[in-house]
Amino acid sequence: MLRLFVALRPPPGIRRLLAAAMGGVPHARWQDDEQLHCTLRFIGEVDRPQAEDIAAALAAIHAETPTVQIAGVGRFAHKGRTDTLWAGLVPTDALHHLARKVDQACVRAGLPPERRAYLPHVTLARLPRSAGMMPEIDGWLAVHAGLTGPLFAMPHILLYQSHLGRSGAGYEPVARWSLEPAAVMTGS
Repeated sequence: MLRLFVALRPPPGIRRLLAAAMGGVPHARWQDDEQLHCTLRFIGEVDRPQAEDIAAALAAIHAETPTVQIAGVGRFAHKGRTDTLWAGLVPTDALHHLARKVDQACVRAGLPPERRAYLPHVTLARLPRSAGMMPEIDGWLAVHAGLTGPLFAMPHILLYQSHLGRSGAGYEPVARWSLEPAAVMTGS
């Protein structure tokens, strides 16, 4: 079985900006440069034939390159415990349109539709269950609440394979497709 997800990758300058915000929270597993991405659709475990069907459906997507901007930070919590720290992205029409197209491609390849609302973000850190409630998390959120940067484009869809290990997940890009330049698009 292959554990897959579909994502966009911020350019190097934006990844450096995000890396500069990492730190100051004990026990956080900060993402390294290779892990920084904006997920469009988590797929999960599939067998190789379905993975090939997914790749073929993704290859057929024609969409505008989303141009976005970093928009502060946030957290995901489970049962009142913060488990993820992230940097938000300004939700643009082009980004939401692309996320819908990716979801539709995955459905055509036999996956159920995504039921969760799309929240564009780049995960910066994961926190272990043992972290509990730490004041450093609230402090980090307050310090980086205004995190922003220049507008940037993410011109490629990437299909990643996720490898789970003791120290967290490693991501391997297995396929990449170019999107249409924003200036070339004339419709939806």
